[in-house]
Amino acid sequence: MRRLKITLLVLGVVFFSAAFADTKQSITIVTPINSPVRVSFGASKLTKALTAIGYKVNNAHQLPASGRTIVVGITGNDILLKAVKAWHLPMKKIAFHKEGFSISSSAQNNIVIEGLDNSGALYGCIEVADEIKDKGQLPNQISKTDHPEMVLRGACIGMQKPTYLPGRGVYEYPYTPETFPWFYDKAMWVKYLDQMVDNRMNSLYLWNGHPFASLVRLKEYPFAVEVSDETFKKNEEIFKFLTQEADKRGIWIIQMFYNIYVSKPFAEHYNIKTQDRNRPIVPLIADYTRKSIAAFVQKYPNVGLMVCLGEAMEGVGNDDVEWFTKTIVPGVKDGLKALGKTEEPPIVLRAHDTDAPNVMKYALPLYKNLYTEAKYTGEALTTYTPRGPWAELHRTLSHLGSVQIENIHIMANLEPFRYGSADFIQKCVLAMHNTYEANGLHIYPQASYWDWPYTADKAGTRLLQMDRDWIWYKEWARYSWNCHRDREAEKVYWDKQLAEKYACDTKSSANILEAYEQSGEIAPKLLRRFGITDGNRQTLTLGMFMSQLVNPERYGLFTLLYNSEGPEGEALAEYAEKEFKHQPHVGETPVTVINDVIAEGKAAVAAINAAGSGVKADKAEFKRLKNDMYCYNELANFYADKAQAALLVLNYKYSNNLADLQKAIPYLQSSVNHFKKLSNLTSDTYLYANSMQTGQRKIPIGGNDGKNKTWVELLPKYEQELKTFTKNVDSLKLHQGEKSDVKEQVLTPANVTWLSKNEDNYTLANKTSIYADTNLIANVYDGILKDLKGIRLSKKEQIASGTTLKFTTNKPVKLLVGFFKEKGKNYSAEPTLENDASANDYGQAEIKIGNAIVFTDMPAVNIHAYSFAAGTHTLTLAKGECLVLGFIDANTTLPVYDAAMNKGGANRKIDALFN
Repeated sequence: MRRLKITLLVLGVVFFSAAFADTKQSITIVTPINSPVRVSFGASKLTKALTAIGYKVNNAHQLPASGRTIVVGITGNDILLKAVKAWHLPMKKIAFHKEGFSISSSAQNNIVIEGLDNSGALYGCIEVADEIKDKGQLPNQISKTDHPEMVLRGACIGMQKPTYLPGRGVYEYPYTPETFPWFYDKAMWVKYLDQMVDNRMNSLYLWNGHPFASLVRLKEYPFAVEVSDETFKKNEEIFKFLTQEADKRGIWIIQMFYNIYVSKPFAEHYNIKTQDRNRPIVPLIADYTRKSIAAFVQKYPNVGLMVCLGEAMEGVGNDDVEWFTKTIVPGVKDGLKALGKTEEPPIVLRAHDTDAPNVMKYALPLYKNLYTEAKYTGEALTTYTPRGPWAELHRTLSHLGSVQIENIHIMANLEPFRYGSADFIQKCVLAMHNTYEANGLHIYPQASYWDWPYTADKAGTRLLQMDRDWIWYKEWARYSWNCHRDREAEKVYWDKQLAEKYACDTKSSANILEAYEQSGEIAPKLLRRFGITDGNRQTLTLGMFMSQLVNPERYGLFTLLYNSEGPEGEALAEYAEKEFKHQPHVGETPVTVINDVIAEGKAAVAAINAAGSGVKADKAEFKRLKNDMYCYNELANFYADKAQAALLVLNYKYSNNLADLQKAIPYLQSSVNHFKKLSNLTSDTYLYANSMQTGQRKIPIGGNDGKNKTWVELLPKYEQELKTFTKNVDSLKLHQGEKSDVKEQVLTPANVTWLSKNEDNYTLANKTSIYADTNLIANVYDGILKDLKGIRLSKKEQIASGTTLKFTTNKPVKLLVGFFKEKGKNYSAEPTLENDASANDYGQAEIKIGNAIVFTDMPAVNIHAYSFAAGTHTLTLAKGECLVLGFIDANTTLPVYDAAMNKGGANRKIDALFN
């Protein structure tokens, strides 16, 4: 009898459960018939969220007679109007904002999601889905209207690699499975696009030098394609898949390309270079480029184009205007004409290394759907208080009548450590609006741009950037949608995000956020106060040498870093001079930053330690994050101590007091100790510091052949620097007061056979004119140059046409070229990797002898060296005046220093301390 009762009880439970399942809450999602893909996709996101909390979801195109209902549509849809009338909802007047939406609920707990366009409907669905996930239930009552502040909110992926492909130059990476296996991974694309749409991002940029030869065929140039037929078909398939998947998520694909590039097969066919910055616009290349663009537009009319006129194109004079208005825009129009379309696809003009306002002046009358893009603070993240000439450029672009997009470019000062300061990022986006007056965002990956999709972390399985740096993407996306959010409420929001990530309480998550925000100040402050460049030729986290701190001009100091990309303040040399002369200081000083970063590193470590005990999930990632906070702390102390040592060395420049140098030694020793700890923290956790592993990276040291990319490699160099400095200081002490018997080095000229017109020679020692058509004589010059056989050229021809040198040599040689330090149309630009990716093709990017020659009423001259192997060569230098000082044997040791002839040689004794 008891067994029978138990059986009946069990059967009753089963019956009750089945009955409960049958009465599971049902809800109907209504969309218009033949809804656009974005509306349907939004409804599917909503369906997924409802199903996850136990709803049975029905899909319909008409209002049901009864039951809870959600209607999704575009303003003016009949189904929306019927729902509003049936449920007695008030008719809302919504001001039109692209991608905006309104969500309203009725007394019957029904919901209307009204998009002002297809993307608005999509975002409205995601908003309700997020509310369901956040609360664990569908709200009975909801009323919300929202729209994004920025028109474009995008991210970029580099179709590029850390090193050059064999036989190719910078940016030359055809789309192939061998080079980019991940490009053909549809599941990875869906994952990344889903993350983008969840973050409300609406544009994805693919960066490549010359993508057309991987994506289109030209009947006039069939040999230009640089991938196999099999790969070409794969490229067509994946590009179609990508654009379709992106479109349903409201994401606009933008294919970026550089100018002037041609494909390798095209170049070989016509026996020309794939890229040559100083090559004039020629009809053949213009025709090839125009037809390539036309074919691309015809094949992919819904894909935008982003044009970088600079780097592989000189951009001096009217060339950039001519190329944009007579090749690129006509190419797009040709493609539209072939399609029979008049709706213009968007073109983004990148302002890098070109006079973008001038180009737009001539382009806007020809083509209306134009955008402009410029780097926010160069190729680094330095400040949320931008100012100076860089801010003026951005405002000029913003006032053209098109949309100005702010590009958070390669994070050369952040990589490879994690970054997630919501406070810093929110303030940056506010500055984009308030200071730059821009209305678009384009962010790079937080680290490892050249190594997409992987991070630099040393792990059993390579980590993906989209996973590791989730908070980076989420923060920029959130504030590009709305940067005017309450700061205290934002702390609560991010505390909750981090609590979910690590399954910890909000006290622990608040400490994680605090660690992010304390560490988030360190790298920006270090670079803007001690750095040499805001570009990826400097890897901040690998440190700097003393000579770079005390005499940055010798290494090509990028002045925008100091006059635009940080608050008003002083560089190390300025501070030391004012301190010695007892003059008042202005703004943010090196000492202020030294004290700040020490405190911030300490606070970041304390906060991450305090959070540790509460972490219950993703412990491996938390361990990596914790290690990064320790890395930031050691990095901060390394720079703080080294900057203190540099200030003492700079003071010696004025005081001639040996005690200053002796006081610097303990600081330099301490900086090495901190770098050793940093080396230990990274040796088992990181594969590299910087993802650009080429000769373009120069500071603290060249990255040729993938070398000098880890802290372990740099540590012995800093240890040697300490030994050298200590030895030289001891030597000065030992020989104090004695006369130096060191003989001045004089360079010996090398001979070559000229193939261009027979140039006249001159020597600086003879005090003869350096130009054939002027009487310009060097008044002051470094004696090391006095015997060189300079080439006397026409100043007028240099300015009009540039300088072309053709010669043959039977042994390796170096050509010394002097560039005037002032920028201007009459001066040939110094090779600089900030705007010319080919600026080190001959090893010429580094200044060998700074301030080597001085003329009356003219800028000082810096000497660069171009290396050539035995053989026949042609070298073309950009338009403008420069000095061709002559050749030396390639094996000659060419010292690197600041001759400081403009200051009476004042820096020589400083440079000698580190040699």
